[in-house]
Amino acid sequence: MNESGTGSTATPVEERLRAALAARAHTVGPADLRPLRPPTGPVRPRRVLVRRAVAGVLVLAAVAALVFLSVRREPSRPVEPARSPHPPISTPTPVPSPVGPSTPQPSPSARQP
Repeated sequence: MNESGTGSTATPVEERLRAALAARAHTVGPADLRPLRPPTGPVRPRRVLVRRAVAGVLVLAAVAALVFLSVRREPSRPVEPARSPHPPISTPTPVPSPVGPSTPQPSPSARQP
């Protein structure tokens, strides 16, 4: 590894290794660099199983919520009639005035003797 800056010469093992790697690099061509086909097989059924499991869990959660809400309700009782938020406005009843003994008063058109 004389390129590392140590100034030492390459050993025979290093030279053989470089030669082998260079030969291997020359054997790789454009035909070897094509992209591989996408994998096929168990990937799709695994997704289907996961979807079915998730759907099953969601259905079970919905059923459990419905059962919980229906059992938790108290027995129904009649609802009280609705009331107006404002008090009802009624007509005032006349208050009777005190009536004392009445003395006849002469009418202005009547003559006095």
